[in-house]
Amino acid sequence: MADWAPVVIGVVLFVLLSPGLVLEAPGTHRAVDFGSMRTNGKAVVLHTLVFFALYSIIIVALRLHIYTG
Repeated sequence: MADWAPVVIGVVLFVLLSPGLVLEAPGTHRAVDFGSMRTNGKAVVLHTLVFFALYSIIIVALRLHIYTG
């Protein structure tokens, strides 16, 4: 049995937190830009920190597991 939770959660968070896809914080023109499809260095750093925090909370603190087979 393989634990698929880290893979699934990682992919979902990566897609949702990609800067510019859904939102970009801090944005290029405003504090938050929605669907701008642009990015900057500050947004990449912020989205990376949010990804790491959410991933750690979901996988480690909540001990989420998804088993197959």
